[in-house]
Amino acid sequence: MSQFAKITAIEYVLPVKTLSNEDLARDFPEWNVDKIFSKTGINNRQIAGVSECASDLAFQACDKLLNAIDLDRSAIDFIILCTQSPDYFLPATACILQDRLGLSTQCGAFDFNQGCSGFIYGLGIAKGLIETGQAKNIVLVTAETYSKYIHPADKSVRTLFGDAAAATLIQAVSGGPFIDRFRYGTDGAGAKNLIVPIGGARNPGSVNTAPALYTDDSGNVRTDANLYMNGSAIFEFSMTRIPELFSSIFDEYFTLDDVDLFAFHQANKFMLDSLRRRIKLPIEKFISEFEHCGNTVSSSIPIALKESMEKGVLTTGKTVVGVGFGVGYSWAGCIIKW
Repeated sequence: MSQFAKITAIEYVLPVKTLSNEDLARDFPEWNVDKIFSKTGINNRQIAGVSECASDLAFQACDKLLNAIDLDRSAIDFIILCTQSPDYFLPATACILQDRLGLSTQCGAFDFNQGCSGFIYGLGIAKGLIETGQAKNIVLVTAETYSKYIHPADKSVRTLFGDAAAATLIQAVSGGPFIDRFRYGTDGAGAKNLIVPIGGARNPGSVNTAPALYTDDSGNVRTDANLYMNGSAIFEFSMTRIPELFSSIFDEYFTLDDVDLFAFHQANKFMLDSLRRRIKLPIEKFISEFEHCGNTVSSSIPIALKESMEKGVLTTGKTVVGVGFGVGYSWAGCIIKW
Protein backbone atom coordinates (compact mmCIF):
# COMPACT_ATOMS: atom_id res chain seq x y z
CA MET A 1 0.00 0.00 0.00
CA SER A 2 1.32 3.45 -0.92
CA GLN A 3 2.36 5.76 1.92
CA PHE A 4 1.84 9.51 1.80
CA ALA A 5 3.40 12.32 3.84
CA LYS A 6 0.99 14.18 6.11
CA ILE A 7 1.37 16.90 8.75
CA THR A 8 -0.03 15.42 11.97
CA ALA A 9 1.11 17.90 14.65
CA ILE A 10 2.74 21.32 15.08
CA GLU A 11 4.14 23.05 18.16
CA TYR A 12 6.13 26.23 18.50
CA VAL A 13 7.96 28.27 21.12
CA LEU A 14 8.94 31.91 21.48
CA PRO A 15 11.72 33.33 23.67
CA VAL A 16 10.73 34.97 26.96
CA LYS A 17 12.04 38.46 26.24
CA THR A 18 9.56 40.78 24.50
CA LEU A 19 10.40 43.73 22.26
CA SER A 20 7.21 45.80 22.15
CA ASN A 21 6.23 48.78 20.05
CA GLU A 22 6.53 50.87 23.22
CA ASP A 23 10.15 49.74 23.56
CA LEU A 24 10.87 50.64 19.94
CA ALA A 25 9.17 54.04 20.25
CA ARG A 26 11.49 54.86 23.15
CA ASP A 27 14.53 53.91 21.06
CA PHE A 28 13.27 55.70 17.93
CA PRO A 29 11.38 58.83 19.05
CA GLU A 30 10.49 59.73 15.45
CA TRP A 31 8.28 56.59 15.37
CA ASN A 32 5.34 56.39 17.74
CA VAL A 33 3.53 53.20 18.71
CA ASP A 34 0.66 53.73 16.27
CA LYS A 35 3.00 54.42 13.37
CA ILE A 36 4.99 51.23 14.00
CA PHE A 37 1.84 49.12 14.13
CA SER A 38 0.26 50.73 11.07
CA LYS A 39 3.37 50.00 8.99
CA THR A 40 4.09 46.49 10.25
CA GLY A 41 0.92 45.08 11.84
CA ILE A 42 3.16 43.86 14.67
CA ASN A 43 2.78 44.66 18.38
CA ASN A 44 5.45 42.41 19.89
CA ARG A 45 8.50 40.42 18.87
CA GLN A 46 10.16 37.84 21.09
CA ILE A 47 13.95 38.11 21.31
CA ALA A 48 16.41 35.35 22.21
CA GLY A 49 18.63 35.88 25.23
CA VAL A 50 22.34 36.61 24.90
CA SER A 51 23.30 32.96 25.42
CA GLU A 52 20.14 31.51 23.83
CA CYS A 53 20.77 30.00 20.40
CA ALA A 54 18.56 28.63 17.66
CA SER A 55 19.23 25.10 18.92
CA ASP A 56 17.84 26.02 22.35
CA LEU A 57 14.58 27.21 20.82
CA ALA A 58 14.56 24.22 18.48
CA PHE A 59 15.01 21.83 21.42
CA GLN A 60 12.13 23.45 23.31
CA ALA A 61 9.82 23.24 20.29
CA CYS A 62 10.73 19.61 19.57
CA ASP A 63 10.43 18.61 23.22
CA LYS A 64 7.00 20.26 23.38
CA LEU A 65 5.93 18.40 20.24
CA LEU A 66 7.27 15.00 21.32
CA ASN A 67 5.66 15.31 24.74
CA ALA A 68 2.31 16.17 23.14
CA ILE A 69 2.04 13.23 20.73
CA ASP A 70 1.38 9.53 21.28
CA LEU A 71 4.61 8.33 19.71
CA ASP A 72 7.78 7.03 21.32
CA ARG A 73 10.90 9.06 20.56
CA SER A 74 12.59 5.96 19.22
CA ALA A 75 10.09 6.02 16.32
CA ILE A 76 11.40 9.35 14.98
CA ASP A 77 13.60 8.35 12.08
CA PHE A 78 14.54 11.75 10.67
CA ILE A 79 15.04 15.28 11.99
CA ILE A 80 15.47 18.13 9.52
CA LEU A 81 16.45 21.60 10.73
CA CYS A 82 15.95 24.75 8.68
CA THR A 83 18.04 27.60 10.07
CA GLN A 84 20.21 30.51 8.95
CA SER A 85 21.52 31.05 12.49
CA PRO A 86 23.17 27.71 13.35
CA ASP A 87 25.12 27.19 16.56
CA TYR A 88 28.31 26.43 14.64
CA PHE A 89 29.66 26.41 11.10
CA LEU A 90 30.00 22.69 11.77
CA PRO A 91 28.72 20.26 12.92
CA ALA A 92 25.12 20.43 11.75
CA THR A 93 22.85 21.68 14.54
CA ALA A 94 20.38 18.88 13.72
CA CYS A 95 22.99 16.36 14.92
CA ILE A 96 23.26 18.18 18.23
CA LEU A 97 19.45 18.18 18.50
CA GLN A 98 19.26 14.42 17.86
CA ASP A 99 21.45 13.74 20.87
CA ARG A 100 19.87 16.38 23.10
CA LEU A 101 16.36 15.08 22.37
CA GLY A 102 17.34 11.47 23.05
CA LEU A 103 16.44 10.26 19.57
CA SER A 104 17.68 6.97 18.16
CA THR A 105 21.14 6.80 16.61
CA GLN A 106 19.35 5.23 13.62
CA CYS A 107 17.73 8.65 13.04
CA GLY A 108 18.85 10.71 10.06
CA ALA A 109 19.61 14.39 10.73
CA PHE A 110 20.72 17.39 8.68
CA ASP A 111 20.46 21.16 8.45
CA PHE A 112 19.49 23.21 5.45
CA ASN A 113 20.12 26.92 5.14
CA GLN A 114 16.94 28.55 3.89
CA GLY A 115 14.90 31.52 5.02
CA CYS A 116 11.28 32.50 4.61
CA SER A 117 10.55 29.78 2.04
CA GLY A 118 12.18 27.15 4.27
CA PHE A 119 9.05 25.56 5.70
CA ILE A 120 7.68 24.76 2.23
CA TYR A 121 11.09 23.47 1.11
CA GLY A 122 11.19 21.31 4.25
CA LEU A 123 7.77 19.85 3.50
CA GLY A 124 8.99 18.97 0.01
CA ILE A 125 12.07 17.22 1.44
CA ALA A 126 9.96 15.34 3.98
CA LYS A 127 7.51 14.24 1.28
CA GLY A 128 10.40 12.88 -0.77
CA LEU A 129 11.87 10.94 2.15
CA ILE A 130 8.54 9.43 3.19
CA GLU A 131 7.08 8.65 -0.20
CA THR A 132 10.27 6.91 -1.35
CA GLY A 133 10.22 4.73 1.75
CA GLN A 134 13.26 6.27 3.46
CA ALA A 135 11.42 7.49 6.58
CA LYS A 136 8.09 7.20 8.37
CA ASN A 137 8.17 9.82 11.13
CA ILE A 138 9.96 13.10 10.43
CA VAL A 139 10.33 16.16 12.63
CA LEU A 140 10.78 19.27 10.52
CA VAL A 141 12.23 22.03 12.69
CA THR A 142 12.42 25.71 11.77
CA ALA A 143 14.44 27.89 14.15
CA GLU A 144 15.89 31.39 13.82
CA THR A 145 17.52 33.99 16.00
CA TYR A 146 17.79 36.80 13.45
CA SER A 147 17.95 39.28 16.35
CA LYS A 148 21.60 38.32 16.81
CA TYR A 149 22.32 39.77 13.35
CA ILE A 150 20.36 43.00 13.83
CA HIS A 151 22.02 46.26 14.94
CA PRO A 152 19.99 47.91 17.72
CA ALA A 153 19.98 51.21 15.80
CA ASP A 154 18.54 49.71 12.60
CA LYS A 155 14.81 50.32 12.84
CA SER A 156 14.19 49.05 9.30
CA VAL A 157 14.62 45.43 10.39
CA ARG A 158 14.39 45.65 14.17
CA THR A 159 10.69 46.51 13.93
CA LEU A 160 9.98 43.41 11.82
CA PHE A 161 11.85 40.33 12.96
CA GLY A 162 11.26 38.12 15.98
CA ASP A 163 12.96 34.91 17.08
CA ALA A 164 11.11 31.59 17.25
CA ALA A 165 11.20 27.87 16.59
CA ALA A 166 8.53 25.49 15.35
CA ALA A 167 8.48 21.69 15.20
CA THR A 168 6.23 19.90 12.71
CA LEU A 169 5.60 16.17 12.73
CA ILE A 170 5.20 14.67 9.26
CA GLN A 171 4.19 11.02 9.12
CA ALA A 172 3.63 8.24 6.61
CA VAL A 173 -0.10 7.55 6.26
CA SER A 174 -2.40 6.03 3.66
CA GLY A 175 -5.09 7.73 1.59
CA GLY A 176 -3.17 10.74 0.30
CA PRO A 177 -1.65 12.80 -1.13
CA PHE A 178 -1.83 15.33 1.72
CA ILE A 179 1.00 17.67 0.69
CA ASP A 180 1.36 18.14 -3.03
CA ARG A 181 1.74 20.42 -6.06
CA PHE A 182 5.09 21.81 -4.98
CA ARG A 183 6.39 24.77 -6.92
CA TYR A 184 9.83 26.33 -6.40
CA GLY A 185 11.78 29.33 -7.60
CA THR A 186 15.19 30.90 -7.12
CA ASP A 187 16.84 34.11 -8.27
CA GLY A 188 20.28 34.42 -6.73
CA ALA A 189 20.72 37.83 -8.36
CA GLY A 190 18.72 39.13 -5.39
CA ALA A 191 21.07 37.66 -2.77
CA LYS A 192 22.60 41.07 -2.03
CA ASN A 193 19.23 42.54 -1.02
CA LEU A 194 18.81 40.49 2.17
CA ILE A 195 22.19 39.51 3.53
CA VAL A 196 24.67 39.52 6.39
CA PRO A 197 27.71 40.60 4.34
CA ILE A 198 30.54 39.35 6.56
CA GLY A 199 31.07 36.40 8.85
CA GLY A 200 31.24 33.50 6.38
CA ALA A 201 34.16 32.07 4.40
CA ARG A 202 33.77 34.54 1.51
CA ASN A 203 34.23 37.56 3.75
CA PRO A 204 35.10 36.41 7.27
CA GLY A 205 36.03 39.81 8.71
CA SER A 206 38.73 40.22 11.32
CA VAL A 207 38.70 39.02 14.90
CA ASN A 208 40.97 41.93 15.78
CA THR A 209 39.07 44.78 14.12
CA ALA A 210 35.41 45.59 14.69
CA PRO A 211 33.50 46.23 11.45
CA ALA A 212 32.87 49.90 10.74
CA LEU A 213 29.53 51.51 11.55
CA TYR A 214 27.69 53.28 8.76
CA THR A 215 24.36 55.06 8.39
CA ASP A 216 22.18 54.55 5.33
CA ASP A 217 19.99 57.13 3.57
CA SER A 218 17.07 56.35 5.89
CA GLY A 219 19.09 56.88 9.05
CA ASN A 220 19.50 53.19 9.92
CA VAL A 221 22.79 52.32 11.59
CA ARG A 222 24.54 48.99 11.07
CA THR A 223 27.83 47.29 10.23
CA ASP A 224 28.57 44.67 7.58
CA ALA A 225 28.30 42.05 10.32
CA ASN A 226 24.61 42.95 10.68
CA LEU A 227 21.55 42.04 8.65
CA TYR A 228 20.94 44.32 5.67
CA MET A 229 17.59 44.41 3.89
CA ASN A 230 16.74 46.43 0.80
CA GLY A 231 13.05 46.73 1.58
CA SER A 232 11.94 48.22 -1.72
CA ALA A 233 13.76 45.54 -3.73
CA ILE A 234 12.28 42.75 -1.59
CA PHE A 235 8.82 44.24 -2.06
CA GLU A 236 9.25 44.48 -5.84
CA PHE A 237 10.47 40.88 -6.02
CA SER A 238 7.52 39.68 -3.96
CA MET A 239 4.94 41.54 -6.02
CA THR A 240 6.36 40.05 -9.22
CA ARG A 241 7.32 36.48 -8.37
CA ILE A 242 4.70 35.45 -5.82
CA PRO A 243 1.60 36.03 -7.97
CA GLU A 244 3.30 34.00 -10.73
CA LEU A 245 4.13 31.20 -8.31
CA PHE A 246 0.63 31.26 -6.86
CA SER A 247 -1.01 30.99 -10.28
CA SER A 248 1.17 28.02 -11.22
CA ILE A 249 -0.35 25.91 -8.43
CA PHE A 250 -3.81 25.99 -10.03
CA ASP A 251 -5.30 24.40 -13.11
CA GLU A 252 -8.63 22.94 -14.26
CA TYR A 253 -8.35 20.16 -11.66
CA PHE A 254 -7.49 22.40 -8.71
CA THR A 255 -9.03 25.86 -8.50
CA LEU A 256 -9.37 28.68 -5.98
CA ASP A 257 -12.76 27.28 -4.99
CA ASP A 258 -10.99 24.15 -3.69
CA VAL A 259 -8.99 26.17 -1.13
CA ASP A 260 -10.22 26.87 2.40
CA LEU A 261 -7.24 28.91 3.67
CA PHE A 262 -4.17 30.69 2.34
CA ALA A 263 -1.05 30.60 4.55
CA PHE A 264 1.59 32.95 3.17
CA HIS A 265 4.91 33.74 4.85
CA GLN A 266 3.95 36.19 7.59
CA ALA A 267 6.28 39.00 6.54
CA ASN A 268 4.41 42.11 7.67
CA LYS A 269 1.03 43.75 7.22
CA PHE A 270 1.98 45.95 4.28
CA MET A 271 3.48 43.07 2.31
CA LEU A 272 0.61 40.65 2.99
CA ASP A 273 -2.12 43.20 2.30
CA SER A 274 -0.43 44.12 -0.97
CA LEU A 275 -0.10 40.49 -2.08
CA ARG A 276 -3.64 39.64 -1.08
CA ARG A 277 -5.00 42.56 -3.12
CA ARG A 278 -2.73 41.82 -6.08
CA ILE A 279 -3.82 38.18 -6.22
CA LYS A 280 -7.44 39.08 -5.34
CA LEU A 281 -7.81 36.69 -2.40
CA PRO A 282 -10.75 36.91 0.03
CA ILE A 283 -9.65 38.33 3.38
CA GLU A 284 -11.71 35.78 5.32
CA LYS A 285 -9.56 32.95 3.88
CA PHE A 286 -6.24 34.72 4.34
CA ILE A 287 -4.33 33.83 7.52
CA SER A 288 -2.66 36.69 9.43
CA GLU A 289 -0.97 35.51 12.62
CA PHE A 290 2.10 37.65 13.28
CA GLU A 291 0.91 40.52 15.49
CA HIS A 292 2.16 38.75 18.65
CA CYS A 293 5.54 37.56 17.32
CA GLY A 294 6.61 39.49 14.21
CA ASN A 295 8.29 38.02 11.15
CA THR A 296 9.74 34.73 12.38
CA VAL A 297 11.29 33.79 9.03
CA SER A 298 10.98 30.02 8.35
CA SER A 299 8.75 29.53 11.42
CA SER A 300 6.11 32.01 10.31
CA ILE A 301 3.94 29.56 8.33
CA PRO A 302 3.90 26.75 10.93
CA ILE A 303 3.13 29.31 13.66
CA ALA A 304 0.27 30.67 11.53
CA LEU A 305 -1.05 27.14 10.97
CA LYS A 306 -0.83 26.27 14.67
CA GLU A 307 -2.61 29.48 15.70
CA SER A 308 -5.33 28.76 13.13
CA MET A 309 -5.75 25.28 14.59
CA GLU A 310 -5.99 26.65 18.13
CA LYS A 311 -8.67 29.12 17.03
CA GLY A 312 -10.70 26.45 15.24
CA VAL A 313 -10.16 28.04 11.84
CA LEU A 314 -8.04 25.17 10.51
CA THR A 315 -9.79 21.84 11.02
CA THR A 316 -9.62 18.30 9.64
CA GLY A 317 -10.51 18.08 5.97
CA LYS A 318 -9.59 21.64 5.05
CA THR A 319 -7.22 22.51 2.21
CA VAL A 320 -4.49 25.14 2.60
CA VAL A 321 -2.22 26.75 0.03
CA GLY A 322 1.13 27.55 1.64
CA VAL A 323 3.50 30.10 0.08
CA GLY A 324 6.95 31.07 1.35
CA PHE A 325 9.21 33.74 -0.10
CA GLY A 326 12.19 35.92 0.77
CA VAL A 327 15.95 35.75 1.31
CA GLY A 328 17.85 34.20 -1.56
CA TYR A 329 15.75 35.23 -3.48
CA SER A 330 13.86 32.02 -2.87
CA TRP A 331 10.18 31.16 -3.16
CA ALA A 332 8.04 28.05 -2.90
CA GLY A 333 4.40 26.97 -2.67
CA CYS A 334 2.33 23.83 -2.18
CA ILE A 335 -1.07 22.56 -1.13
CA ILE A 336 -1.60 21.05 2.31
CA LYS A 337 -4.62 18.90 3.12
CA TRP A 338 -5.42 18.75 6.81
